Amino acid sequence: MNIDDLTIAQAKQLAAMLGGIIASPSTKRIPIAVGSKVFVRTVTHHYTGLVIACTEEELQLKEAAWIADDGRFGTSLKAFEFSEVEPYPAELHPILNRGSFIDCVVVPDGYALPRVQK
Repeated sequence: MNIDDLTIAQAKQLAAMLGGIIASPSTKRIPIAVGSKVFVRTVTHHYTGLVIACTEEELQLKEAAWIADDGRFGTSLKAFEFSEVEPYPAELHPILNRGSFIDCVVVPDGYALPRVQK
């Protein structure tokens, strides 16, 4: 069988037989693993924290901080040190709306989350 010679009816029949094997591209957001340390830029703020929950719509953090000023962006990310840090109290776990994300970076092991106000 030459696939280029299939009629539309045969192509539809083949697609029906393959059903769930061939999936269309997903529009779901990429999951961010619970336990990951992240740096998140939203349309208005920047945050760091440890992911404790993740849905398509929201990301919840603990050990979180609002990064009021990251300084020189590339330098800050390389050292994971920021000019101004406003940590959330330990008992507060902010929930961020993923629709507001510009980007989210999973931070490699070896980097400590900023927890000291400056």
